Amino acid sequence: MKESKKKKISNINLIDKYYPELYSHLEYPNEMIYEHFLKTTIDHPNYIAYEYFGREVTYQKFVEQIALCAKALKGIGTLEDEVITICTPNMPEAIIMFYAINMIGCVANIIHPLSSEGEILEYLKISNSTKILTIDISVEKIVNILKETKLTDIIVTNASENMKFDKKFLYWLAKGRKMHLPESDMIITWPEFLLKANDYHDEYIVKKKDTDPAVILYSGGTSGKPKGILLSNLNFNALAMQAKEIVMPKPKEVILCIMPIFHGFGLGVCIHTTLSVGMKCVLIPAFSHKDFKNLIKKYHPNFLVGVPTLFEGLLDSKFKEGELSCITNIISGGDALNPELKRRIDAFLKKHGSLAKVRVGYGLTEATAATCLSLPTEMRPGCIGIPFPDMEVKIVKVGTHDEVSANVEGEICIYGPTVMKEYINEPKETMQTLRKHKDGKIWLHTGDIGYKDEEGMVFFRQRLKRMIISSGYNVYPSYIENIIDKHPAVNFSTVIGVDHPYKVQVAKAFIVLNEGYKPNNETLNSIKEHCAKNIAKYSLPYEYEFRESIPKTKIGKIAFTELEREEKEKKNAKN
Repeated sequence: MKESKKKKISNINLIDKYYPELYSHLEYPNEMIYEHFLKTTIDHPNYIAYEYFGREVTYQKFVEQIALCAKALKGIGTLEDEVITICTPNMPEAIIMFYAINMIGCVANIIHPLSSEGEILEYLKISNSTKILTIDISVEKIVNILKETKLTDIIVTNASENMKFDKKFLYWLAKGRKMHLPESDMIITWPEFLLKANDYHDEYIVKKKDTDPAVILYSGGTSGKPKGILLSNLNFNALAMQAKEIVMPKPKEVILCIMPIFHGFGLGVCIHTTLSVGMKCVLIPAFSHKDFKNLIKKYHPNFLVGVPTLFEGLLDSKFKEGELSCITNIISGGDALNPELKRRIDAFLKKHGSLAKVRVGYGLTEATAATCLSLPTEMRPGCIGIPFPDMEVKIVKVGTHDEVSANVEGEICIYGPTVMKEYINEPKETMQTLRKHKDGKIWLHTGDIGYKDEEGMVFFRQRLKRMIISSGYNVYPSYIENIIDKHPAVNFSTVIGVDHPYKVQVAKAFIVLNEGYKPNNETLNSIKEHCAKNIAKYSLPYEYEFRESIPKTKIGKIAFTELEREEKEKKNAKN
């Protein structure tokens, strides 16, 4: 789009137009995350808070579990303001621990359980974490790096801990008996940990301010290097309150919690927002597209929230007429949704009895995951809707703070109560991302390109950052290159995103070897093993190619676009 279109953005207040007047501004109480959630228990103690493999737990029972966990944390000597890591998939122990950590005035550091040893070590160092809750399949990696961390306690659970007896027994037969915990004095199992609550008899609830740190999540920032994103109580509670107004969920409605809790979208929207409403969260620790049909038939969810590739799996499932009538809301986020895919999903839902249409969300972890959402009555191609209540979106000329006119592309900037506090220990990166404009406000520069139309509707175009979106996960080429380049056989490497029929994009690594190393299977396998040890599975290169040289621009920079062009030509030639 050209700057010559000097159309101004209308002064229409989108909040007043699309939300009830009462909600044009929300009042955010000075409270902690667990306090905000606790209100639901007071209102709906007997409603189901979560279901896990058939076991249902009421809000009242859930609060009792949180309190027991909080006491147990104090029982093992946890002090106020300590950072406690959660390294599990979506399971009861994780959400119990999340709220318990907040209850005792500590900070929750949440990481991917499939992270490599090197990545886990990096996350623990960034956060200065002293304790960790982990699933048994990840504990060996943690023990291997233990000496390099500040950890004093490793709390270990397994996927069957909160299953019904019959399912727990079947799990043990299939997988559980194969698991053997490594030897370490720091390891304590989840049941043993909870018994520590008996050792603590003093006050365990700590009062913190709404602006105090509460959660650390991770993103690559603008460089691809892992950044710890520090989020406050207010960030999460504001998101929950805003989402309730724009999405309007109801108590007792059911959501499939497929998005993982280490993802801001999963933790902020699928867990904290829904639990703050009184909904039932069906916890899915490991999701497979082939399970979609059975999950919907069994749980009759009203809400489906996920990334675009998840909904492609929905289209591959076979349903009878009327079997999707339970679905009233379907929200896509984490990546751009292709308009054609949206059309197909909407048609599929209608054919099988649902009146819902896909609503497209936009956000990033630095703004607690969700900032904009399209509205059911305003479905425009490429539109990510309007900002949540009390959130502002400004489009500026790239590299400046200058706002552009309507329909002119620029960098998307965000202001509001869900914007992060900082990148931990990264003042330079924080200053590049959080910038004070002439209006006196601190704006989050997203690194994404988009525009607003005359009315103020927001449209997403592309990412300014060199980043790959694979199945909804952010994959950072520069980070992968840094790992590969540490292998003794590698002179240097370059990573780009290549098209994939299901994951949208995957990483491909181009490698130039050092003298004396041959581009054979032995070298390739050695590099793959090195990557597997230091890079999470979802970020691993899908393909490796040895090159004598890599194309560069006239000033000596890697010509990424040239490599991307070559890959597209190869693909077209095959077709």
